[in-house]
Amino acid sequence: MFEFSTRGIGENSPRTLDAWKAIGTYPDLVAGIVASLQLAVITSIGVLVVLVPTMVWVRLRLPRLRRVIESISLLPLTIPAIVLVVGFSPMYQWMGTNFSDSILTLSLAYAILVLPYAYRALDAGLAAIDVKTLSEAARSLGADWFTVMLRVIVPNISSALLNAGLLSVALVLGEYTIANNLLYPNLQVEIVSLARTNAGVSIAVAVASLLFAFVLLVALSFVGGQRGVRRRNRERLVQTFARDFSGGTR
Repeated sequence: MFEFSTRGIGENSPRTLDAWKAIGTYPDLVAGIVASLQLAVITSIGVLVVLVPTMVWVRLRLPRLRRVIESISLLPLTIPAIVLVVGFSPMYQWMGTNFSDSILTLSLAYAILVLPYAYRALDAGLAAIDVKTLSEAARSLGADWFTVMLRVIVPNISSALLNAGLLSVALVLGEYTIANNLLYPNLQVEIVSLARTNAGVSIAVAVASLLFAFVLLVALSFVGGQRGVRRRNRERLVQTFARDFSGGTR
């Protein structure tokens, strides 16, 4: 793909970066990039704000509903995107008439799309900690539920939050079917539209989006690895202190 985006005009023309330099000269493409980035941020934050308190509350108060919540969250995987469009279309027609026809309203549809992936990532993070013990300890010290969530639960599942956020961003940046059928010009729709007139620039943008996702993956793995090292160091320190303390009391 990169090789194609650097081809010159003509059979024996030298390599050129004209396609990459021309990315910013297409207003519709720039608008699509900005809109997709905004959608990625809004969708990621919205899904995390809804899922994290719900999943923690279900684990603490309604453990019997865990399977039900899990089944509901996995439903978007079983429904084709084009079928989802048929269901979304009347809702977006009503929203466009009575509320807003902004492309940012696509975050509602995208939140449903990323739900299965974000749920699985967060579920793995919550399963790795003792949510009940941590919350009860914090509550016994006088913390309210907001403090428990913000200062106890969230720091212990930070890697899971990063995973869920990255999956949400990757899905939103690569989504085409829903945006195209609902007539919203996001990044992928603009790439396909631009490919009809300038394939080089279109391929350059596609490569750039892949590189962006790759950088996010590398950053996530680095941050997760650093957090894991710090956690293991803290555990060793606590174990050493406990052994020294027990030896001293004897």
